[in-house]
Amino acid sequence: MYDIHFATIAIIAANLLVSFKGFNDASFFDRYKFGIAQIQAGQKERMLTSGFLHVDIAHLFFNMFTLYFFANVVISWFGPGKFIGIYFISLVAGSLLALFFHKNEPYYSAVGASGAVTGILYAAILLQPDMDLLLMFIPIPIPAYVLGIGYLLYSIYGMKSRLGNIGHTAHFGGAIGGYLTTLVFMPELFLTETLMVILLAIPIVILFIMEKTGKI
Repeated sequence: MYDIHFATIAIIAANLLVSFKGFNDASFFDRYKFGIAQIQAGQKERMLTSGFLHVDIAHLFFNMFTLYFFANVVISWFGPGKFIGIYFISLVAGSLLALFFHKNEPYYSAVGASGAVTGILYAAILLQPDMDLLLMFIPIPIPAYVLGIGYLLYSIYGMKSRLGNIGHTAHFGGAIGGYLTTLVFMPELFLTETLMVILLAIPIVILFIMEKTGKI
């Protein structure tokens, strides 16, 4: 049986409590969701609180299910304290990137733990790049780093084309937060996993080149 650490339980519980409050209280949801105009007006706490709200149960389940599978990888390497640190840094990094890219869109809003969860996913891939993942409808294992790189490239496409009602920017920012924090916590990865550090950085470099050249 997969053992779930208390730190993971605490984060999932916080997401459940805040999300269900938001499901049943529209004014609470509106007050604490990510909103460009409100954040620029001084409500900076939305950059954190929005990460515990979700649109519906399916959105909440998907994020917590993903967290459940990858949290223990990070905890086994760093312990619960640094795991929680990576989670919150990734959450805020996702909000910061969303604020940067959508700063001229006052009506832009978003909710969800996807940025934080993507940060944990990217940290887990960097720490254990030999992981293989099985996805629905794909019967063969996929190397975790291939999924990670592919997901960020898809996020760039989603940001450029405004694909779906999805916070691609927050996902990407969360991945950057998880990637950089993991390297700060374990700089020896530059030597032991040099190729993986470079490969996982490629989508990040592409994003900022595209932003600088006005292509996104």
